[in-house]
Amino acid sequence: MERLFADTRLLSLTGPGGVGKTRLALRAAAKRRRAFTDGVWLVDLSPLRGRGLLIQEISTALGLRDASARSSVSSLVAYLQDKHLLLVLDNCEHLLDECAKLVDTLLAGASGLTVLATSREPLNIRGERVLGVPPLAMPCLSDRPKAEAIIRCDAVRLFADRAALAAENFAITAENCGTVAKLCQRLDGMPLAIELATVRLRMLSVEQILERIEDRFHLLVGRDRTVLPRHQTLRAAIDWSYELCSPQERMLWERLSVFSGECDLQAAEQVCAGGGIAREDVLDLVAGLVDKSILIREDHGQARYRLLETIRVYGYERLAQSGEEEAFRRAHHDYYRDMSGRAEREWFGPRQLQWLERIRLEMSNLRVALEFCMSGPGEVDVGLEIAAALRVYWIFYGSMGEARHWLDRALGRPTGQPSIKAKALLADAFIALLQGNIDDAVPMLDEASTGHARDPQMLTSILFVRGTLALFRGDTAAAIALLQEASGPDDAGDAFHTSLFLAMAAVFDGDERGTTYSVECRSRAEDAEAEWAMTWGSWVLGLDAWRRGAVPDAVPFFRDSLRRQRRINDKWGPTWNIEGLAWVAAAAGDHERAALCLDTARRLRESIGVSIPQLLPFSEAHEACEARVRESLGQQGYLAAIRRGAGLELDQAIDYVLGEDDLLPGASAPSRDAASPLTPREQQVAELIAQGKTNKEIAASLVIAQRTAEAHVENILVKLGYTSRAEVVMWMTESKHT
Repeated sequence: MERLFADTRLLSLTGPGGVGKTRLALRAAAKRRRAFTDGVWLVDLSPLRGRGLLIQEISTALGLRDASARSSVSSLVAYLQDKHLLLVLDNCEHLLDECAKLVDTLLAGASGLTVLATSREPLNIRGERVLGVPPLAMPCLSDRPKAEAIIRCDAVRLFADRAALAAENFAITAENCGTVAKLCQRLDGMPLAIELATVRLRMLSVEQILERIEDRFHLLVGRDRTVLPRHQTLRAAIDWSYELCSPQERMLWERLSVFSGECDLQAAEQVCAGGGIAREDVLDLVAGLVDKSILIREDHGQARYRLLETIRVYGYERLAQSGEEEAFRRAHHDYYRDMSGRAEREWFGPRQLQWLERIRLEMSNLRVALEFCMSGPGEVDVGLEIAAALRVYWIFYGSMGEARHWLDRALGRPTGQPSIKAKALLADAFIALLQGNIDDAVPMLDEASTGHARDPQMLTSILFVRGTLALFRGDTAAAIALLQEASGPDDAGDAFHTSLFLAMAAVFDGDERGTTYSVECRSRAEDAEAEWAMTWGSWVLGLDAWRRGAVPDAVPFFRDSLRRQRRINDKWGPTWNIEGLAWVAAAAGDHERAALCLDTARRLRESIGVSIPQLLPFSEAHEACEARVRESLGQQGYLAAIRRGAGLELDQAIDYVLGEDDLLPGASAPSRDAASPLTPREQQVAELIAQGKTNKEIAASLVIAQRTAEAHVENILVKLGYTSRAEVVMWMTESKHT
């Protein structure tokens, strides 16, 4: 903020209603008071309704003697031209054109004037610097942060401060901080919403407020008569924004509320156009809503847009009142049915990673589309199409339990087209097999097999799943026969899976063709330039080398596959690479490393819900490896190795598995780290913080997920007792000179 003041004479703070623009402006003005010899002057424009009163209001605030309706721009410029002052114009959005023209004139005529404006959209005049005011920082609950990290977050700290005023006996504790964090997330980290929620602590517990938050516009009502009327209720604050929008912008806002999370421009054009909005107008309308702080622009390589949940709920209520809710929900689910179909057809190719990332970004919308399919008659077939098309993505992200949730729900309802149902049954059966739930898979496979003997494509899919079932039952010879029959010359994704499982079956069977099939599998992926598929091609080559006893050859294949999977954030593959590296380590006599690999693979399997006992070739190899390691280390030695590995976070364990960090807990550490409370990985993160890298840049440097990087940063702050990254930089600087 200080730097921005130094670079400009007009700074505009923009953001949605209730995000804290006024509070931030007043705090910034107070800090800069001494820099302005003629003071800091606040003008609250919110009470002004008619045009033509702006000059008079500013003149009155400045204490001009001629504060009449006749006050002119020229008299105001004459007064300010020899002054050195900061003028704070609060709440400009409803007088935007008038404010823009006046501020432009004043700045041109008074060289010592600086203006700090708050508005829901920029003034858009020359020399303006715009600072978007985001919601307060919130913890990433998916990383299960510790209580100390939760309490340190800005949104939770504001909740604690206001709660202490509203209910004197309330305190944030280790027991309730998770609930408070969830509530702050549901409120988008918006200060106004958080403050209104704390008022309810006089009557309700935090848990009760969270339960009732769906009815947020009735629940979040304040009683403070000193507060502006539009800030006494959450609805009033958003009503104000709604009134500032043009009729078409309001219409688009309402229609965008059918999206969950983010959407891109293409989705907005496809779903929201029509009925008063031309497709070619959507771009400009989106830009208008971004300017008015209704839509938030996110950058994921391409622009994406989202409504804060509170603003989305408001828009959805308006859409329902218009009677267009079902039509646009149907347009939404049609769009995502088409998108999932394209993803299924194109996933095996050079755009594989792009599709994986796009599905990740769109998963929230896909869930909304699936839920719509479950709620109305005649939509179940569409739900089955979407869920079956996404099977690869759910496997990749380790979300097989979710895949089966949707497939099981849809399959439990009456369907229309037998072929769509059969495809969904096969997808459900295949995922059940990967989970190790053979008993669930068999009846679904049998049902899917009925009545499709004349459909070549369906027959091929049935043979593939039957071959996978035979493999997991340990009947590798039958698996080879079935998978050979299912094999085809094309390079489609299903053919790749068939080649992968055929190579597995041959390797486990000891078939001499195992190497040939493994090489063909990898070549198929390389020819298609399919990055994720290449990782599995490397994996099966490692499996083949291990089975042949060529241990030195197996390690590079497994490690190459694991590094690639880690880089693309694959949740499924690392389990099997680390399991394979355990078998290799045991074969090489490195039994302590094998023990750690076995335990790390177990932890990963548990995280994605996979049970190994029914996956016979894998369970047999696993049991043989574990028995060999236990025999070599002894029971106590084996348990000690497991305990040392348990002291590592999963990222550290994977570093060790990859040979990139040979330091186990209990081993001697480098002298500089000996007195450090940080783990080796946290030390790396701290060094990158000291280099000024963001969490995103840290994640890229260490080839870890951004959420993992954020968790490391939170842990570092907690361990060192700091509240800011700047303190970490100072600590790192001091530690290097001691």
